[in-house]
Amino acid sequence: MIRLIIWLLLIYIGYRIVMNLGSGKKPSAANHGNTMDAAMTYRDPVCGMYVSEDDAVIGRLDGQRHYFCSMACLEKYREQLDHTAT
Repeated sequence: MIRLIIWLLLIYIGYRIVMNLGSGKKPSAANHGNTMDAAMTYRDPVCGMYVSEDDAVIGRLDGQRHYFCSMACLEKYREQLDHTAT
């Protein structure tokens, strides 16, 4: 009976060692490519708040995109452009 318990214990320990060695070699699928999936953030030129591309209000000037936190900041930016143009 003792021999059976010792054999089972040795088999379990061997199994755990093999599983730990095998898990160290495989890259985790959850961590693979996380840096590419992260949302880009942009600084609002009016208030300085950082917004993600998904949440931003996008305005264009000379073919270039500008990201704003709200329509109010976009309107302020347009007003500033109108004042500097005249």
